[in-house]
Amino acid sequence: MFIDGQRTWSRSGATFEAIDPAVGQAFANVALGDKSDVDAAVAAARRATEHGWAGLPPVRRVRMLNRLAGLLRERTRELAELESLDVGKPLRQAEDDVAAAAGYFEFFAGVADKVFGSSIPLGQGFVDFTLREPLGISAQIVPWNYPLRLASRGIAPALAAGNAVVAKPAAEAGLSIIRLADLAAEAGIPAGVFNVVTGGRETGAALASHPGINHITFTGSVPTGIAIMKAAADNVVPVTLELGGKSPNVVFADADLERAAATSASTLMQNAAQTCTAPTRLLLERAAHDRFVELLAKRIGAIRLGRGLDNPDMGPVVSERQMHRVLGYITAGSRDGATAVTGGARAQAAELAAGYFIEPTLLDRVKRGSVLEQEEIFGPVLTVTTFESLEEAIAIANGTPYGLVTGVWTKDLSKAMTVATAVKSGQVRVNGYSVEGSIGLPFGGYKRSGFGREQGVEALAGYTQVKNVMINYGPA
Repeated sequence: MFIDGQRTWSRSGATFEAIDPAVGQAFANVALGDKSDVDAAVAAARRATEHGWAGLPPVRRVRMLNRLAGLLRERTRELAELESLDVGKPLRQAEDDVAAAAGYFEFFAGVADKVFGSSIPLGQGFVDFTLREPLGISAQIVPWNYPLRLASRGIAPALAAGNAVVAKPAAEAGLSIIRLADLAAEAGIPAGVFNVVTGGRETGAALASHPGINHITFTGSVPTGIAIMKAAADNVVPVTLELGGKSPNVVFADADLERAAATSASTLMQNAAQTCTAPTRLLLERAAHDRFVELLAKRIGAIRLGRGLDNPDMGPVVSERQMHRVLGYITAGSRDGATAVTGGARAQAAELAAGYFIEPTLLDRVKRGSVLEQEEIFGPVLTVTTFESLEEAIAIANGTPYGLVTGVWTKDLSKAMTVATAVKSGQVRVNGYSVEGSIGLPFGGYKRSGFGREQGVEALAGYTQVKNVMINYGPA
């Protein structure tokens, strides 16, 4: 772990194993934290906030965050290899994650000295203004699919605004976050400002319910998000939640089908579709169905599986438990009448047998309202549902409890805007799904996908509180 500026084992001495999902074997022992370790990390963070971190001239935080971003870029290969071992993703994807992490610190370094208040006119004899002040200690509970990237997404704005941080990575994958804390200290960030406590659910629960924290950011499942909200409520602590998605990718017959198919296939290759924003729910206009499925099946069939360090197209899922979960969804789908166009099973190649590899899977004829169509699978599975009209497409897109991202493919701007304004979704992406520079775009969900916004300058609202100051300088 990393507490008060230094590496440390848990106070109990307990550990757990980090597993390489490509071979199903342990490659490291990790400290298993408990409540006493959380107490120590929170106490260190409190000392840091009381000894000047929040009051530091913002320009000094700017320099530190920029130095940290530079160190991340210098250590790209080291961090990417660690992430690839921990999560299983191809090395080049892990390198992209390191670049994104550095980008978060660069972006929020750029706004750390621009957290402005406002002036409110009250008339002659009065001056009234607002201050944006840090909340104090931000607890960051980080998922296993993009540990370094998603940790940086929350930690960067928290530090930029003058908060201290206690991060708790997922037990499945979090070694890169410990390394991030090392580099933060090397960048000059004072002891206690950034702490990391590793462990399982109990460690996370101890952090979420700790009376010494002032804010929680959590990315993960809906049930865990609900539990964290309940814990936060006992201490009246604000929460930012990103709770997954079932993102629809709406493809109209007039779209560039080749381009849409290429993007859809790349969905599976990106971290084996273990991505909250993954557009794994394909909605196809019936007139485009046969051609699009043909294009997509050809691309999916060419995806090359392998160990992340060998830089394949797609790696394994993160754990044996996750593998069986995904395979269970595929089985449930076949019972409901879905047909596998490609894939649909655990990978059979001998060189993959020890790892948690699932064939890239395309399931057609998925029924509206079925488990497969409604629940987040979090694995390399694309589902296909057809629609006849614009109105039906919107109804299907809005027909799940989630609302994180929606993709729209059409050459008709009017049609695209109709969908964009009608869907209950935090982001809408038209004729493309990812773009360089997206760190500046506010990100968050509707409905059970959560609330609050990460990324962009809007993220600072979640890490600050507003104080109003009124001065009467006129006569008594």
